[in-house]
Amino acid sequence: MKIRLIDLGMLFALSLAVIQTRALSAAGSPDEKAAKPVSAKKFDALANKALAAMKQRAAELKIGGVAVVSYALGDSMQGWTSKMAVVGRMKDEPSATQKGSNLIGIAYAKSAEMAETLQNSGTAKRPPMTGEFGWQGGVIARTRTGYLIVAFSGGKSEDDVQVSQTGLEILKSAL
Repeated sequence: MKIRLIDLGMLFALSLAVIQTRALSAAGSPDEKAAKPVSAKKFDALANKALAAMKQRAAELKIGGVAVVSYALGDSMQGWTSKMAVVGRMKDEPSATQKGSNLIGIAYAKSAEMAETLQNSGTAKRPPMTGEFGWQGGVIARTRTGYLIVAFSGGKSEDDVQVSQTGLEILKSAL
């Protein structure tokens, strides 16, 4: 009889624990609700808008190059969604004195540096790692649900930053 009462008591306690766990997981924590992924359709529309604004700013500055906008969900970089646009040119041709530049590669290198440091490109308090240049021209911002990473390559560093900041403002307004 005592064993059955103990068994029933344990079963009752276990049932309450399961019910409470299910209720909590169904409700979700406030952080889980805040960190809903942005739909691909919504990001695509916002990315197009940001890239268009970046193209316009680059034209105002009379520069060309490559623009990249990215969104990473969550508190740490585990993946991102990105979109890239060529703004007039995607490379600088080699010459007798220059080896040329792959502007797509440079823009993504700036993005990669920001993903690792969570700081604007070229501002890390450490030397660039292999695969990074340490060049300015990319900006990053924390949002309620993740990180926005925007980079431009093709002009002088200060111009690249201005173009990137233009794209970031568009994304920040909606995410």
